[in-house]
Amino acid sequence: MRDIVERAMRGDREAFGVLTVHVSDRLYAIATRILRDSHLAEDALQGALIAAWRQLPNLRDPDRFEAWVRRLLVHACYAEARRRRSWTATVRILPVDGPAGPDEIISVDDRDALDRAFRRLTLEQRAVFVLHHHVGLPLVEIAETLGVPAGTARSRLHYATRTLRLAIEADAVPVAPEGRMA
Repeated sequence: MRDIVERAMRGDREAFGVLTVHVSDRLYAIATRILRDSHLAEDALQGALIAAWRQLPNLRDPDRFEAWVRRLLVHACYAEARRRRSWTATVRILPVDGPAGPDEIISVDDRDALDRAFRRLTLEQRAVFVLHHHVGLPLVEIAETLGVPAGTARSRLHYATRTLRLAIEADAVPVAPEGRMA
């Protein structure tokens, strides 16, 4: 992979195309989870890849290409969120061949509750949560990716987890019907 990165750093468009194909799906998944909107995620991904092409000659360590472009993506997500302050629920219909079996892990209601809870997180908390739980990065690498101290990354993860837990618990409490007053 290093040789492809080095060729791209010298301006080889085909090599950059190979790199783009190699990282795009993972980056899109991260952006979608952070932004909670597929269209915003596509825009953030495109912005990150354009920034990567422009800044690639300045990359210091070709072996860290993926971590470097992931950092560009997170910053592109922040910029995209600032451009579009309104969060709206979007539904994407995906073609399926049919259910492979019942989804025993999580119900639709649980997914909706999790999505509502996730939307309560700040963008910074979402980024840390996604990079830690979805991508599987350790907190030290997340801090490096986001350009924040490790304690800040740890704090954001803590508060994100706490907010999610409290929101899901609050969502699970049934609302009692109002009683009649005499």
